[in-house]
Amino acid sequence: MILLATAGKEQQGVRLDDGLKALFPQLSKTEIRRLLDWGSCTVNMALVRVASRQLHQGDAIALGLIEKERCIDLVYTAADMLYEDQDCLAINKGIGINSQRTPYQLKGTAEYAVGCYLRTIGLNEEARIVHRLDRGTSGVLVFPKNKKTASYIAGEFKAGRVEKVYWAVVSGSPAEDSWQVNAPIGKLNKFRYAVMQPGKDSVTDFRVIARGDNAALIEAKPLTGRTHQIRVHLAHSGLPIIGDVNYGAPPAERIMLHCRRMAFKGPSGQPVQATAPIDNIFLEICSSHGIAIDKAECGLLNG
Repeated sequence: MILLATAGKEQQGVRLDDGLKALFPQLSKTEIRRLLDWGSCTVNMALVRVASRQLHQGDAIALGLIEKERCIDLVYTAADMLYEDQDCLAINKGIGINSQRTPYQLKGTAEYAVGCYLRTIGLNEEARIVHRLDRGTSGVLVFPKNKKTASYIAGEFKAGRVEKVYWAVVSGSPAEDSWQVNAPIGKLNKFRYAVMQPGKDSVTDFRVIARGDNAALIEAKPLTGRTHQIRVHLAHSGLPIIGDVNYGAPPAERIMLHCRRMAFKGPSGQPVQATAPIDNIFLEICSSHGIAIDKAECGLLNG
């Protein structure tokens, strides 16, 4: 939820936190300061995190209400890196974490945490987004360490030279062990996409890794990079991803989609490859559907 207000004559020269308390009396001062710290407030469309900042009459204020469970103090260290060299790094993004900042959340996003990590290793660089994972999707997320590398990796994604391998657990039993979906994707509304005309050309290769009780673990290789591509193509195949209720699947603790591996040639000619282990929730949901996964092979996380 986003709260909107305009500072009046009474807020002229008042501290931001005091002004917000007057404009939004339903919020406690503690809650207001938490939202400021997490980057949830804009004044005249500019992010403001300083509680003592003075307001002026006519200031347009927007305050995004972030659920407490989304306020995760996310920190990355060298030990958390799936891959790192002089040009780029890769992390294992957890479920419930936004890949990038939103208009009303800065802290607690992978982008912000990677930016903080870059500063700890002596780089005065911002975290640059070159690709994204949905909030409910876990797995490999790559960040460049400088502007030049960002342009290079973005070009590799656009040219289709990045190998992307996802794991998905679907509801239903695939008729074949491998198949390809070549079907255009378009936007239905703010939250959903679909196979439709007109739409953007979209191609995904699928392979069954393991079968269970009316469910299967699928390897998906998107050959194009459309929003929700794997989710839409699997739903179009009659095999929605478990937990993906927006596309007709049964509910679960998480959407069962994980970016397992990414590989490409780095700007210095070096091979870049990152593989992300699955989490315990993913394993438990597989087990509940009779899908056996070898823990050692999958690099199971303890969390």
